Formats: sequence, structure tokens, C-alpha cells
Amino acid sequence: MKIAIYGSKVKSEYVPIYQRILSFLKDKSVDVILYEKVKRELVDFHKLDIERFESYNEEITQKVELMLSLGGDGTFLSAISYVVKMKIPVAGINCGRLGFLADIQSENLEEYLQQFINGKYDIEERNLLQIIEPEGMFPGFNYAVNELTVHKLDNSSMITIQTFIDGEFLANYWADGLIVSTPTGSTAYSLSVGGPIVVPDLSGLVITPIASHNLTVRPVVVPDNVEIELKIKGRGQQYLVSFDHRSQPLDFSTSLKVRKAADIVRVVKLHGQSFYSTLRNKMMWGADSRN
Repeated sequence: MKIAIYGSKVKSEYVPIYQRILSFLKDKSVDVILYEKVKRELVDFHKLDIERFESYNEEITQKVELMLSLGGDGTFLSAISYVVKMKIPVAGINCGRLGFLADIQSENLEEYLQQFINGKYDIEERNLLQIIEPEGMFPGFNYAVNELTVHKLDNSSMITIQTFIDGEFLANYWADGLIVSTPTGSTAYSLSVGGPIVVPDLSGLVITPIASHNLTVRPVVVPDNVEIELKIKGRGQQYLVSFDHRSQPLDFSTSLKVRKAADIVRVVKLHGQSFYSTLRNKMMWGADSRN
């Protein structure tokens, strides 16, 4: 078995977790390849003796059965770019705060690693978003797990987002911005501005305005086989487009088209772990002293 390990910045409190993982997998004769940046930090700054482990950089070329993402949800989102095309399932080891996507806790790490080795896990297929126009906006990885967001940029005035579904006019949103999210992203930014929670295996896209100036406007869930076009107007020169953790300004003359991508991401879930349990434990969903 070969496992890839991904991380972003190696904080000092993460080092013992890396040590536990590498030691355990070595004892179990599991081949490991480390993200090159992580390997260099562990060797150069934290003085770990891990030069013997293989590494990867821009892409994974070896046959890998599983990727472990160490960090928070932001690190998990970054890890996705390395696994989608190779169809590698990814498991998130939470070293951050909330850990809704990276939802495997490090306390019982060796037990979880043994489950990975034994193949005792499920794989959930999560849909992705893709920007159709303008082309090449985020080169290298034009996908988002959570959401596409348009937001006002260079002044305090609202923007107007003219929204079309498969060419049919839906609404003009007078707001600070608008979010188009996947079911996975329904528990991220969309939730924080009043959007609904959508179970990840449902088929749909959520359109949620940010600070809407229309009392009659509410979030709406549309089918995930449609193309959504956004035409943005405002008093400034540009608006901001965010695609998960990446952002780029666009001129108001440039419209956006987004739809569900053909590719998917495979997310590892341990046996007994579910979306509903994560919702209760991480979001305190339904928490009440009477329960």
C-alpha cells in the first residue's frame, strides 16, 4: 500500500502528529510519499530524519491508494487539486479548529491509520464547481469543492448581480455579493449568511445572496445540471471572484458562467462516521440542554 501525505505550513504543534503517522506507517511497511514542501520543512526546520521517504511536488505520478491531508479545512481544499484527476480518495486529519471537511481527529490516530490500512472506510463522492467563462481564470485547477462567490471590491456601495439559469432570467440581487455553493459548501460561507444545509449526496446548487437589500429575496436551491450566469454591475471598476480559497478581481464588463464539473472528489469516511454526526459534533446542531 502507498499513502500520500499533504500539508501546507508545518506548525510546531503538528510535528508530533507527523512523527506518529510516519512511525506507524513505517512499522506497518506502508510506503509513504510526502509533499516536498512539507518534507523540507520537517527536515530543515524541525530536524526530522525522514530523507528516506519519497516526495512529490506539482503532481503525484506514483500509484497511490490514499491521501492524508494534515491541517484544517483550508489545507483539505488545497489537497483536492492533487487527487481529483488521479481519482485518489482523500482523508482529512484535523489539526486546525473546526475541521468540518478535515473531520478525523488526531487523538486516536493510530487506530484510524490501521482502519485505512485494512480498507475499513467508506468513500463519499462530492461534486465540484467549474468556471466555464471566463476561460483560464484559475489555471491548473479550475474546480471548487465549496463555492464560487462574487463580492463588492473597491467601494462600500452594493453591487447588482443579474442571475440567469440556463439562459432564463432568475433575479436581480442588490447585495454585497452572491454565493453559488455545492451541497458540500452549504455548510461553509453560504451557511454563515443564512443559506440552507444540504446533505452532500443530494443533487443541487445553492444560490445565496450576501446582505441582500431585498426583503423578498431568499436562498434558492436549483438543479445541479444547469449553467448559472452572473452579470455584475456596480459603481466601482471591479468586483471580486472567490473560488474556494483562491480570489481574483474582474472588471464589471466580464460576466461569469459556472456549472457542476464532470470530475468529482472522493472523500474518505471512517465506518460509523456520517454527515449527521459531524453536523452534531462540529456545528452543535440541535444542541439543547433538554436533550
